[in-house]
Parts: sequence; C-alpha cells; structure tokens
Amino acid sequence: MKNIINIAVVGLGQVGIYLLNELNIKKKDIELKTGKKINVVAVSARNIFKKRRFKINKKIFFKNPLEIFNKTKVDILFEAIGMSDGIFKKVVETALKNKIHVITPNKALISKHGDYLGKLAEDNGVNLEFEASVAGGIPILRAIKEGLATNKILKVYGILNGTTNYILSEMENSNQSFSEVLKKAQKLGYAEPGNPKLDLNGFDAFAKVRILSALAFNNKISKHKCLMEGIEKIELKDIKIANQLDLRIKLLGISELKNNQLFETVHPCLVSKKSYIGNVGGVMNAVIIEGKPVGESILQGEGAGPGPTSSALLSDLLLILKGNINNPFGVSVSNLKSLKPYNINNYTNSLYLRFEVKDKPGVLSQITNRLAKYDISIKRLIQTPDKKNNKATIVIITHKTSELNSINCLAIFKNNKNILKTPTLIRLLG
Repeated sequence: MKNIINIAVVGLGQVGIYLLNELNIKKKDIELKTGKKINVVAVSARNIFKKRRFKINKKIFFKNPLEIFNKTKVDILFEAIGMSDGIFKKVVETALKNKIHVITPNKALISKHGDYLGKLAEDNGVNLEFEASVAGGIPILRAIKEGLATNKILKVYGILNGTTNYILSEMENSNQSFSEVLKKAQKLGYAEPGNPKLDLNGFDAFAKVRILSALAFNNKISKHKCLMEGIEKIELKDIKIANQLDLRIKLLGISELKNNQLFETVHPCLVSKKSYIGNVGGVMNAVIIEGKPVGESILQGEGAGPGPTSSALLSDLLLILKGNINNPFGVSVSNLKSLKPYNINNYTNSLYLRFEVKDKPGVLSQITNRLAKYDISIKRLIQTPDKKNNKATIVIITHKTSELNSINCLAIFKNNKNILKTPTLIRLLG
C-alpha cells in the first residue's frame, strides 16, 4: 500500500461529521501508528448548506456521491448514511468494484446485503469492514472473528441498542413515562429527533443479531422470519412492578444454536437485578458470548452516539492501513453455511402477564381457567385493586411454557369484556 492514502466520507449526519473531524485532528496519530498519511479528498451529503457541528471543506464536496469515483482517486471510502438500498447500496457496490476499501457502520445494509457485498470485496481483494455496525465502540465483531476464532460459539446475546436501554433505565430512575423519557433521549441525541421507530420497534437490534449470527456461526445472513418485538408497549407500571419483583426490563437480542438450528430473536426480557445484564444501564451495550472452550465472555461499552461509533470506524481504518486484507465474515463467503431456522413455536419462557380488568367477582378465575386450558401454570400472582375506578391490575408470573401456547392463550382474551385492554406480555430470561 502506498504511503499517502486518499479517503472519502459519504454521509455527514451525526456520525459522518464527527468522523470527519476525528480524521482531521488525528492525522499525526494515525501516521505514527501505521506509517501512512491520510488525506480526505471527498465528502458527500444531500445539503452543502446544512448547519453542522464541524466545518467541511466545500471544495471537496459532492452532492451526488457516485461522482466521486469519476472525479477523484480514492483508496478508502467511509459510508455513513445508514440505508440498505438505492444509492446507498450503489455507493458501496461501486467502491468495491473499483477496488476501494469500504468501512461502514450501516447495519441495515450489512444485515440485508452482507453476503453479496462481502463476496464483491473478496473478488476485488479489498476490505469491507463494519465493526461499527454492532454495539458502537465495543470491538465485538473483531473479538468473534479474531480473538475467539478457534472457539465453537453456541450463543451470543445482550443489549444491542443504547437508545432503548437508556429509555428503560431512565423510566426506572426518573419515574417518568415512556413518552417523556423518549423526548429526553431525543434532546440528548440518543434517539433520532424525527422518527426513532427503528430503535424502538427492535429493528435496529435485530439487524445486529443477523450480523452476529453470520460471524458467530459462519452462517449466511439469514432471511428467516423471526420473533421481533420492541419496547413501545412497555409502561411505567411494568417498570414499577418489575422493581417489586427484583427484576428489570431489558431489550435483548439473542442468537443461538438450538439442535444445530439457528434461533434469532429480539424482545423485551425481565432479568434479575442481581444478574450482570440487569445492571447495564443508560446508553451502554453489553454482549455475552458463550462458547467452547472459552466459556462465557462479556464485552461492555457505549453503544449510542457518534463518539463510540467513530472509535470503531477508526479501528477499522487502522486495520486496513496496516495492510490487513480480511474476509469480511472471517471466512470466505463461499464457505458460509445456510443453517435451518429453529421453530419459534418451541421457544420456551416463563411469562409476565399484566391484565387490566374490571374489579368484579369471577374475573380472576376466568383468566386462570383459560391459562390452565393451554397448560400455562401460575408461579406467582399479584392483584392490585383500584377501588376508585372500579378496576384492578392482575400480574401473573407463569412457569415455563412454549411460544405457541402463549400466543394462543393471549388470543382468547381478545373478546373478554371484563379485560379492558390487550394484556401485556414480557418474557423472562432463562
């Protein structure tokens, strides 16, 4: 590799503009560690006039990122836009075809087109690096690809979305509602100011689960339909009841081999306050890897914000500058397997069920009888009357039951006039 390396940055949102500033102020440090001088020769975004946190050099600005390839010589391209298709995919595709290394935090792109783009990188002898796509500044992907490369990984799970972890933690700490804390998260830059839906509904975490599965199990990016739930239905009441039970609610992403079949899911979980994962608060991410012979490994760090993301992006940059040409998924794409999906109906958990009901005789027995019909046995029951409004809250913790049972069971409560709203269901971890 030559001594002066030309760099392009496509996308100047929160992450892109922060990264651009880091590249400018850390040039000497990068040269000291790699022996290479970096030179930012192109930047691209939709709007040159947008007010940004750091200044950009307008002389190297391109509104259309595809023009960069015709007018400038680029060695490494950072793609920091965040969409999976259209021009965003085209930029990465074109760069790889032109033998340009690509570094991206774009989990939506990798979780959808990772196999194809990885093969393209391999065919052209360049790197496609995406450490920043999972868990912010935690070097989780490199740990799996390199540090744990000879281990048989059985399970990877944890808190993969800093936004939702902040919201759940802050609801508990501040005693404020979901909507109030969401506004606070948006003001602090932890949640998208416009539409934070992809964080809240579990999609962001699930894209990361797909990537972790590919690396942990040498599997092609899976396309199976899986259980994905977010935190939008979690109320302050659930946080308070969990607290009474010495539990906390966390949105967890889980990727696991069950009978050599791939199980992937994202959903809220009730975890013990005494557990490691139960004490990871704020915008922190934590990933737990279970493997042989290593046992259990835990990595924790900030998972939201431009700082941690830029840290991972620069880590990828240094890897490339040092001349390391790697297979994007640790092994050649042609050697990735296609694992069969685990039947989600067989997934078993204890359940937290919260019912808001009319406070009248016989309602509790209606609920317990229907649970018994589906072989769902009760481990613990809490009944809190609201005499003033002639209502009651009934919380039931069940023994373990199958996913199929819980889905069928909740369906039969829909037409019960004594139940005032759809019951809240949260699974218990373990």
